[in-house]
Amino acid sequence: MHKICILMMMGHQINTLDASSGSTVRLSEYTDYTLRVLIYCATHRDGLVTIAELAEQHGLSKNHLMKVVNDLARQGLIETTRGRGGGLRLLAEPETICIGDVVRASETDFRLVECFDPDTNACTLTPNCRLKHLFDEALQGYFKALDGATLADMTADHTGTQAPSGGPPARRHRVIALAMPKTRR
Repeated sequence: MHKICILMMMGHQINTLDASSGSTVRLSEYTDYTLRVLIYCATHRDGLVTIAELAEQHGLSKNHLMKVVNDLARQGLIETTRGRGGGLRLLAEPETICIGDVVRASETDFRLVECFDPDTNACTLTPNCRLKHLFDEALQGYFKALDGATLADMTADHTGTQAPSGGPPARRHRVIALAMPKTRR
């Protein structure tokens, strides 16, 4: 089954379609690591976080994490301190970090189908095909959901945010898997 995981604001509804088994469509590992670093830093604001700590916590390569951390520092989202006692910390407030912006900055390709790129499109169906518009609409919906969420929204449960009743932390987002038909080439 092809799946696209989308962070959805509560209240939005989306139907899950069943499809035949196949490979999974997903964000790159780089984007996954980027989001993990930001979430971890947002939930550990009381001190510096180290690459070693992140690697151990998430079971990730220190080399991969260093690339992610360097990019986040260049974007102004985290601050790094070198040397003994060094580490990194979130520079921007979690409420100001839009998940959609983070994904756009770390992903390299959002072409869901060949015809999204007119320079390389060789599909003979393009003049009459309506799939491009359908996939474009789906991609816009994907980013609408991501743009509606901030890093603070993703860490609310971890920072002790309570539900209005004083009960357990409120869940403001959920992950929904969309199944897409498997294509044959």
